Amino acid sequence: MRVALFITCVNDTLFPGTGRATARLLERLGCRVEFPEAQTCCGQMHFNTGYRADAASLARRFADTFGGHEAVVVPSGSCAAMIREWYPTLGVAPPAGVYELSEFLTDVLGVTDVGAYFPHTVTYHPTCHSLRSLRLGDRPRRLLSAVRGLTLLPLGGAEECCGFGGTFALKNPAVSAAMGTDKMRNVLDTGAEVLCAADNSCLMHIGGTLRRQRAGVRTMHLAQILAATEEEPV
Repeated sequence: MRVALFITCVNDTLFPGTGRATARLLERLGCRVEFPEAQTCCGQMHFNTGYRADAASLARRFADTFGGHEAVVVPSGSCAAMIREWYPTLGVAPPAGVYELSEFLTDVLGVTDVGAYFPHTVTYHPTCHSLRSLRLGDRPRRLLSAVRGLTLLPLGGAEECCGFGGTFALKNPAVSAAMGTDKMRNVLDTGAEVLCAADNSCLMHIGGTLRRQRAGVRTMHLAQILAATEEEPV
């Protein structure tokens, strides 16, 4: 299957390992991964801060860049939600077949066991866009539960926002930090070695709180855990 990878701004700039893990995982499952070099931002930041004309311009560029592919895989719930839900409000039809990573694996490829091996205790935070906009449900948890060696621990208050919220964290730093602290406490209560999510933006926020407290909990994107094998551990 010919798959286009939309890496997203946050991943490209700060977490390139997520893109590499996504490509390695998809190739292991038999996909032919392409990376259109004309890709830029999906326009979410512009849209959320009121710059609709700029967002529309970026949306048209995305549609032109990714049109014609069998599927577009996005390792970010927030960006996938922006493309699918909000492009039409800008007068832009999103390309057919835009999927968040766990959606693509479970719904398109029809797999939950991707051949991963990760011998650690993990807890999963369902990010707001993946939970409320994309309605991913238990897809990420099903994928994690099928990983050999992994013990998945329930997270208290899992459906509560971590406090990042894009520009919300900049406009309301005190509230954002308090919400992040609440999420950190719930993570620590699990006793997990690793906190996993499908959005690096949220992991960046929670992870910063964990590091400042020297909590010793790693944060990892879903793609990195699913890409891990005995031969290529993370």
